[in-house]
Amino acid sequence: MQVSTEGSPQSSSTKLTAYDIQARKGGAKLSMVSVYDFPFARLAEEAGIDILLVGDSLGMVVQGHDSTVPVTLDDIIYHAKTVRRGAPRTHVVADLPFLTYHIDTARAIENAGRLLQEGGADSVKLEGGQEVAERVEAIVRAGIPVMGHVGLTPQSAGALGGFKVQGRDVASARKILADAEAIANAGAFAMVLEVIPAELGGMITESVSVPTIGIGAGPSCDGQVLVAHDMLGLQERIIGRFAKVYANIGDDVRDAFASFAHEVRQGSFPDEEHSYGMAGDVLEQLQRPSS
Repeated sequence: MQVSTEGSPQSSSTKLTAYDIQARKGGAKLSMVSVYDFPFARLAEEAGIDILLVGDSLGMVVQGHDSTVPVTLDDIIYHAKTVRRGAPRTHVVADLPFLTYHIDTARAIENAGRLLQEGGADSVKLEGGQEVAERVEAIVRAGIPVMGHVGLTPQSAGALGGFKVQGRDVASARKILADAEAIANAGAFAMVLEVIPAELGGMITESVSVPTIGIGAGPSCDGQVLVAHDMLGLQERIIGRFAKVYANIGDDVRDAFASFAHEVRQGSFPDEEHSYGMAGDVLEQLQRPSS
């Protein structure tokens, strides 16, 4: 099924800035997709997606790790470059991976700057709440737009009891609400809310002055984000109920590979249609015995 992007906020050639995204608070809902390469970035831009996220989720989705912790800054820079080439007219957010903003403020600013200078990103995203608010403020003060991320924070999933819903009791819900407010007050232009009850997602959306982009945080958020590989049926791992599969192309890819292998073994590929010919006179000369 082909869906027209005519009239969508991102169907023009103007790239959204952090200011534009912040101005969408309470307005037209924002769409964001996590992609990691040129082909998916190109297709997402052509489809009119508002924001592309080069997330450290690539550690699990692309590199095959069990968590996002092994992902390095150089990994994100590499993938951000490819996404930027594929989507030059779309706002690209790049993740600051594990331990790239935790140690000290100067290093956090430097690493965030590298994502813009070397990776071509338009903004950076980091995980955490009140404990990283000072880092957010410092990075923003350096002129680098920051998107926050609260709720389930994959980099610290081990300390949170694994990849499970956060904020289901009063104490943890209040903590997440306070985290969101701290990040907004520190100058973030938007924030991701991950895997929290829909009611809490709505409360946070009402309480902060910047757009909330949900992933398993209910319909009240100002936007939604999904990982491209999840929504396209390319993930074999167990994923959350929030990950709606819009096209199951994983089966098509597997079938295509199997058909290719079968035809190679049978000798039916390549056939004449998929081979190159040689001019008859050239072939005759080649077949003559050399003198």
